[in-house]
Amino acid sequence: MLFCNIGLVDEIFDYKENMYVGIQGDRIEYIGKEKPAKDYGEEYDGSRKVLMPGLVNAHTHSPMTLLRGYAENLPLDRWLNERVFPFEDRLNCDRAYYGTMLSIAEQLKSGTTSSSDMYFFQDGVLQAVKDAKAKTNFSRSLVSFGDDDFYHNDRVKEALEAVEKYHLTENGRIKVDMCLHAEYTNTLKFIEQFGEYTKDKGLINHIHLSETKSEHENCKQKYGKTPARVFYDAGAMDAQTLFAHCVWIEPSDIELFKEKGASVAHCPASNLKLGSGVCDTYALLQSGINVAIGTDSAASNNSLDMLREMYLAAILPKGINNKADIITPKQILKMATRNGALTQGREDCGLVKEGFKADVIVLDLNKPNMYPDFDVINNIVYSANSSDVLLTMVDGEVLYRNGEFKYIDVEKVGYECNRIVGEVVKEVTK
Repeated sequence: MLFCNIGLVDEIFDYKENMYVGIQGDRIEYIGKEKPAKDYGEEYDGSRKVLMPGLVNAHTHSPMTLLRGYAENLPLDRWLNERVFPFEDRLNCDRAYYGTMLSIAEQLKSGTTSSSDMYFFQDGVLQAVKDAKAKTNFSRSLVSFGDDDFYHNDRVKEALEAVEKYHLTENGRIKVDMCLHAEYTNTLKFIEQFGEYTKDKGLINHIHLSETKSEHENCKQKYGKTPARVFYDAGAMDAQTLFAHCVWIEPSDIELFKEKGASVAHCPASNLKLGSGVCDTYALLQSGINVAIGTDSAASNNSLDMLREMYLAAILPKGINNKADIITPKQILKMATRNGALTQGREDCGLVKEGFKADVIVLDLNKPNMYPDFDVINNIVYSANSSDVLLTMVDGEVLYRNGEFKYIDVEKVGYECNRIVGEVVKEVTK
């Protein structure tokens, strides 16, 4: 495909007008002001449109679209124990498949080209990813109780089976990470064994961290140190690590992130909705930490719209710090694209750059909310919404275009999700 006369968010997040971008296979082969001589197939009219890197959802739980609207107006501990866990106990691979497919559809429609997905039922989740031709880093969430041993544990066995069966499959679109759910859902012995095992496996660790004040303070009371320090001392940060939330981290934790090169997935909507607080992204960015953006699940957000998440990530630091210029739209765009790709270990993703993977989206500038054209970058961050997404391409293949999905039957998926939810609610309330 050749994108013609299109606006472009370039590799340094500047805006350029009337550009040509040629896609060959799964890569961006040509970017320039002149139309190339090579035939790239379909010529896409880019008039009043902008091409930009696809959004990367750095932290989500795809099957939990099934719980959208089910657990409302509760703090995290009650949200989990009273509503989420009993519902999830009734899920299986088939149910997770449809929940994931619904999630993929919503994300493609709103411009997300890759996600970091923490859950279980890996065969159901990853079959949906394969069928939809989506891109994901999946990790099987691990919890431990009592005297659980990492090396003799059914959950760990499932996680390692996922690595063996799915890691780097589908031309690299599917990657498998390792995952500890959180400090408060694991024993110290198990965390230490996790750190020992993952240290030199070349996999990414994905972990919830200091999401709520009670979680953070209870850990300090229990161990005399913060959750980040627990993971650090246990060796769980010796591999590349992505921490989700980080609402209640302390300056000393940021120093640990800096030492180990850990990344943070900022989930503003979920943290606000559950009353957990707000991550201090400014402090993290000032310290050189790689900060990405995630939606968390549809159960706690309730949307998977990364454009909406970008807006929140852009305005929250301004309000919290009473400083309007504390963070720029370019920084937010980078957080939502390139930084997210780096958390996934996808060095050739997250930028519109020759040689990079063709994970790109097209936004419609011919919308009332996108006029006037004082600054298109500002408009993308502060004004754009999911309805402005015209096209979503993953690895050079158009998966969503003008309201139509290439591989997803949304009507069927919606029907199946409603059927599943009806069955589960009956089972939970028996």
